[in-house]
Parts: sequence; C-alpha cells; structure tokens
Amino acid sequence: MRIAYLECFSGISGDMFLGALVDAGVSPLLLEKTVSALGVGAKLEISRVHRSGISATKIDVWVDGVKDMPREEYWAKQESEKQHTHSHDHSHSHSHEAPHTHSHEHSHAHRGLAEIRHIINGAAISDSAKKTAIAIFEALGAAEAKIHDLPVEKVHFHEVGAVDAIVDIVCAAVGAEALGVDEIVCSALNVGGGTVKCAHGTFPVPAPAALELLKDAPAYSSGIQAELVTPTGAAIVRTLARRFAAFPEMKIEKSSYGAGSRDFSGYPNVLRLVIGEAAAKLATNTATETISVLEANLDDLSPQVFGYVMDRLLEEGALDVFGMPVQMKKNRPGTLLTVLCKPENASTLTELIFAETTTLGVRRRDEVRYALARRWENVRTPWGEIRIKIASMNGTVTNYAPEYEDCRRIAAEHHIPLKSVMQEATRIYLQDAKH
Repeated sequence: MRIAYLECFSGISGDMFLGALVDAGVSPLLLEKTVSALGVGAKLEISRVHRSGISATKIDVWVDGVKDMPREEYWAKQESEKQHTHSHDHSHSHSHEAPHTHSHEHSHAHRGLAEIRHIINGAAISDSAKKTAIAIFEALGAAEAKIHDLPVEKVHFHEVGAVDAIVDIVCAAVGAEALGVDEIVCSALNVGGGTVKCAHGTFPVPAPAALELLKDAPAYSSGIQAELVTPTGAAIVRTLARRFAAFPEMKIEKSSYGAGSRDFSGYPNVLRLVIGEAAAKLATNTATETISVLEANLDDLSPQVFGYVMDRLLEEGALDVFGMPVQMKKNRPGTLLTVLCKPENASTLTELIFAETTTLGVRRRDEVRYALARRWENVRTPWGEIRIKIASMNGTVTNYAPEYEDCRRIAAEHHIPLKSVMQEATRIYLQDAKH
C-alpha cells in the first residue's frame, strides 16, 4: 500500500500543502488548470525558495493583482489603511464573519456555504475532488458555526470564502487525488504560540477555528511565537488524513517540502511530505490503531488500593488494566501496573495514577495495535438476553464469548451458577449460528 506521511513540525497551511504536493511531483499545470476551471479570476505563482537552508516549493495565489500574505501582515495593512482614512474614528463594527480560516486574506464579498458549493460543483474537476473540497469547507463551516453558535448554513465566510482560500482548498483536493496514494497519515502538529489578530480581535494561537478542527488530534508547541497551523491547514488535515501517528514503517520513495510565507531564523518553516510503500501487513482485514501504554512499578501499595485503582482507571476510559508481579530493587516484591488507553486519554490517566498510587514515575510509549473486526449479537436465554462478543478475521468468525457482566447479573438475579449461564448462552449462540 502506497502512503504519504505529512510531517507538520512547522505546522501546516493551505499554501504549504500545495507546495509539498508540487515538490512531490504533482503537475503544476494540473493545479493551474484547476484554478482556471474555478473561474474566479485567480492565478498561481510557483517558485523555489529556501527556508533555513531547506530548498522548498512556494505557492502564492494572486487575486486581482494582489498576492496573498500572512495574516499578521494582512491585518497590519488593514489597520494602517483604516488609520490613514479614518484617523479620528476609533469605532468598530461586528458581524457574523469567520474570525479566521486561512493565512491568505483579501477583501472579498461574504459567501455562504451554498455559494461555495456552487462554485466548486461548477468547476471542471473530478467528482471525487469536488466531494473532498466541499468536505473541507464543510469542516471549516462546522467549526465556525460552533464558535459563533450559528447554524452552519447561516455562517457567512469572509476570510475563508475569499478567492485565494477557495483556490487553496480546491487545489488541495485535486492535488491529493493526483498524488496517487492509498492513505495519508499525519504527525503531531506544531501549532506555534503567541497571539494572532483575527476579524473579531486578538486571540491566542491556535485560533478558535483551528483549535476546534484539531479536536482529538495530537498537537504541541515548540515555542515559536507565531501561528503555524491555520484553520485551512487544520481542515485539510482533518479531511484528508486517515490517522495521526508517528513515522510509519515504510520503504521511502521520495520526500518533498512545501514552504510557508515566513522564514524563521534557525528553524525551517516547511511542511515535509514523505511518500513510500507501507511495510507488508498481516494478510487479513485487521484494523490498526495507535494506543498508549502507561506503566508504573509499585512496591508499597496496598492490594486493596490496587484493585480500586484498576476500577477507577477503567471507569475513566482505559482500554485495559492489568498487574504483574515483579522483583524490584533491594529484592522487594512489587507489582507492574500496565494501562492501555487511547493517546488522547493518556494525560488524564497518568494524573489518576499519580493521585491514587504511591509511584513517583509513570512511563509512556505509543504502540500500534492490530485488532480483529468485532461485533455484538444478542441471544435469548430462559433468564433474559445476553450479549455475545464475536471477533472475525477475513469474514470468518474466530472467537466468540458471552459478555461477562450480563452473565454475572443474571446469575446473581436468578441464584444460579455463573458457569451454567455462560455455557447456556454459548450453546444458544452456536445453535442459532447454524441456521
């Protein structure tokens, strides 16, 4: 399987993504034809630049003879023009325009989602690219709608609806399709830091729309005081990336770099795209997912407390919790506590371990887990319904088991042996499976 890996160590924006696509071999002519097909009076400028010693492809969008610019430059220009024209007028107005969804902004009419869909659907591009581009805009619209507490169709895009943003998003959809990969995987995102000026005022980085779009995605800040992940970039990642993970196991074919507008001293402001063939997987339809493994050595914790901690961890979202006897320093017997969880729950569960146990340190690592397809079926027993968990591989059932909690409840309610309930539930499932 051919995969593309987005390394967002310097964030991501629409122009950086397009630059990385072209650098990876996507035809510039294809993107230029896409812009022409939109019929919005825009054009692309493609150039080679250096960012802290890294040679990268830079994409700029020109609209009405004006080149796109970073957000802070745009607002500084707007403020300067406003002060020049209205030097004694310090009032300002508010509207339901999006506070920000793109790093390139010009003065364009407000557009609703329906109009943007119409523009995209009217372009001479593939149906799948149209669907992807609209999905990116709908992700932006949903984020803005939540922030402003409006129905998504009532959101009037100004900055995100600007021509240059439409160009970036539609070209991203067309270019990603032309890349010819089976899966796009994304790293954790460096969001930057500091503050950024938006239509409604100054906000901390990441901007509200970007923050909403990055929900459940791994993000961090390297300390650079600048906006590195724009809402447009976040929406592209949210729509195109199949999953977030560390560098995947693959045979590397090529790498490419898309440049951002700014050139930071000593830090390459680029998006890296690595393309290659994924390592051979199991010859099954097993799914893979990244999970976090938390471990702590305990040698002075009451067994009663240990049982309580296990229950609390499961209640707070742990996928599994178990303990193993270990021999620790000074020949003290102890217990190795191991917790499996989703990466987004790791911090909360680590805090719980520190609060509820005597450990002074918790180890964490992320691992890939293979999981069989699973489903639930209900069987009707003389005492009530019991769920059966069924696991399958390549469409063939490999494991099945009655749900313990269901069997335990029925055994207690009807005063019958637990093993009898489990045996009867299994017998009925197998009997039903034959028919």
